[in-house]
Amino acid sequence: MKNSNDLLTEIKSGAIGTAFLTLLFILQFGSVTPIADLAIALPFFIALYFIFLNLGKHAVSAGLRAWIHGRIFRVLLFPITLLAVYVLYILLNGQNPIKGALALSPYLIVLPALIFIAKRNRNTNVDWIDFTAFVLYLLPTAFLKVEPSGELPFNANGFDSVYHIVLMLSAVYTFGVVRNLKDVGFYPVLNWRYLGIAVLSWAAFYSFVMLVGSSVNFVKYIGHDSIDQDLMRKIAVTLLATFLHTAIFEELFFRGLLLNLFTKRIGQAKTWKVFWICGLVIAIPAAILVGYTLKGERQWFPLLMSLLIFAAAYYIENKGKHDSGVYTGLAITSVIFGLVHYHSHAIIYIGFACVAGWAYGYTYLKTKNVFYSAIVHTLVNSSVVIFGLEFIK
Repeated sequence: MKNSNDLLTEIKSGAIGTAFLTLLFILQFGSVTPIADLAIALPFFIALYFIFLNLGKHAVSAGLRAWIHGRIFRVLLFPITLLAVYVLYILLNGQNPIKGALALSPYLIVLPALIFIAKRNRNTNVDWIDFTAFVLYLLPTAFLKVEPSGELPFNANGFDSVYHIVLMLSAVYTFGVVRNLKDVGFYPVLNWRYLGIAVLSWAAFYSFVMLVGSSVNFVKYIGHDSIDQDLMRKIAVTLLATFLHTAIFEELFFRGLLLNLFTKRIGQAKTWKVFWICGLVIAIPAAILVGYTLKGERQWFPLLMSLLIFAAAYYIENKGKHDSGVYTGLAITSVIFGLVHYHSHAIIYIGFACVAGWAYGYTYLKTKNVFYSAIVHTLVNSSVVIFGLEFIK
């Protein structure tokens, strides 16, 4: 009975959140989007964000897991349904769902679930299969540009795309429900202590950026012409769009999955130093390669930030006041997160992205919730708009 009540409570809160997002969606696009486009997009928006706000919750995940009960058809039903939703949205907007990179969408959405079907009778320890499944998700999403991604609305620069949302839901389902990986943390919850941690992480990171960035001519203050209603609206839209389109996606994959997997795997080994050394040995040449293959000054900056992060992890681990391997995993994922921003072609930016990865990961470790690390991520990405800053790349 308690489980049923918990499930109803979680679904009810998800419905309230969905209604709020739907209202914002209509306010933002209702007057500037053709009625036909809005009519197609709105049902998909409501359905996908209702699932988005509920799927990672404890009672919902447990209920799905009990219903699946190891049956292959039931395991595959959810990702196949997600795939059908994506294909239907593309078709309704007059596009071909099997051209170009779009043809890989069945692989991205369904294959990882098949991997964990094969693993279901094995032990629950994190192993190479988990990292393989993660890589099968991350690499295609990082290097393949899928067009059309199915923006909501289709012909507008919406809060997010159907493709993005479906990938997130598929990942949460695959790892959180089928794999039963603990601490994915993909669910909204109001906790003032968590919010305080998020705001302090943002403030600490941006203080570091302003201090160091000013010394390397990275940050320039340009200010605002005026503080008025238009600016407030711009800031609000930037915060919401950044959270839904960028921050929550990256935080799910880098913190809820990758950092989560690393900390559990290192913890199983009962020794963090081997992983710390291996991570450092890989990070040093990677940071050098990233810095010195880009044009610009201070090509040593990504390496310096990487070394500082690993030094901080070593110091914290060596004190022995935290679970073994937690900060080693944080250092490894922070540097990975920073270096994959190579596409920005901005040396200083990449170095700071490594440090940002530490701030996001620290928030996740303290809250076990990617929505709060995504809040930090959103505030960091939106600070240029909020404070009127410019980054000199």
